[in-house]
Amino acid sequence: YAMLLSLIFLIVLVAAIVGFVFRHEIKTNFESNLNLALRDYNVTADRHSEAVDTIQRTLHCCGVQNYSDWERTEYFTQRGIPRSCCKSQDDCSEGDLKDPSKAKLKVFVDGCFFLVTSTMESKMSIVAGISFGIACFQLVGIILACCLSQYITNNQYEMV
Repeated sequence: YAMLLSLIFLIVLVAAIVGFVFRHEIKTNFESNLNLALRDYNVTADRHSEAVDTIQRTLHCCGVQNYSDWERTEYFTQRGIPRSCCKSQDDCSEGDLKDPSKAKLKVFVDGCFFLVTSTMESKMSIVAGISFGIACFQLVGIILACCLSQYITNNQYEMV
């Protein structure tokens, strides 16, 4: 049992170290994947499109760096900026979303990349605290399992 807990502890420790060391690569990959999701965005039930819509609605953002990122997409030429960027769903017409100057007043202008990364960084202390607490419990479990094993080994021949 102690060996299993030690293995899990080491896996979590390695994952945390790798995540910390490669955090810049993670940001770069997220940005490129978000750009790809915008480029391939459509109105069908695509997972990437739904993810983009959810991020934009939840964080009140639009595009990767700002709302004008949508102007370089195929979706913009057909339908304009997506409705998930609208500040108010009632006050967003398709005509407004096709005109960038009018859309600036109707949609969120901040990009999602900065908001997502800043949200993740602000929550990182909470994740680190919870992870540290779990690691402490695992270490206590490892120590107690080793003590129990030692106790059983020492008393093996006294039992009759």
